[in-house]
Amino acid sequence: MKIDKRKAIILLSIVVIAAIISGIALNAYSTANAQTTTNGEQWWGCGVGCFIGNMSAGMRGMPHRMRGQGCCGSIEVSKEFKENVINIAKSDTDVQNLLNQGYNVTAVKPIIKTIVEGDGTVVTKATSAILMLEKDTTGRACVWVDLEQGKVTRIEILTITVIEKP
Repeated sequence: MKIDKRKAIILLSIVVIAAIISGIALNAYSTANAQTTTNGEQWWGCGVGCFIGNMSAGMRGMPHRMRGQGCCGSIEVSKEFKENVINIAKSDTDVQNLLNQGYNVTAVKPIIKTIVEGDGTVVTKATSAILMLEKDTTGRACVWVDLEQGKVTRIEILTITVIEKP
């Protein structure tokens, strides 16, 4: 079986691009800024969900890159993209309530969608984003914003209480 070199190069390029985009998408889901609470636990934001866990022993079954290191580095987003995501989120009454309770915007993480068209054209677009909110050291919220529909589709709120005893 003889393989056309041009077709092989195109196919290899698509596979490489898909692998890079997958890495970027995984990075968008992982939080690049784990924080340590006063009792030594690292507190994580959005991934598949918000969670707290003692990271000193590592995450069982999770790749090393989930410890705050993105596999392809961070994604830089424009001021206009951030403003668009924030404006859509602020139009939601639940997000308004969080902001009124003292939550602040700390990050905007794009969720990137890649489509390979029938003719082989690859289209990559940030179709949604996760808006990260924090309230002092006691709470975090992850707000999913659908950019195509211009609305908030999900909010995860996580609070932590630390009681230190002498």
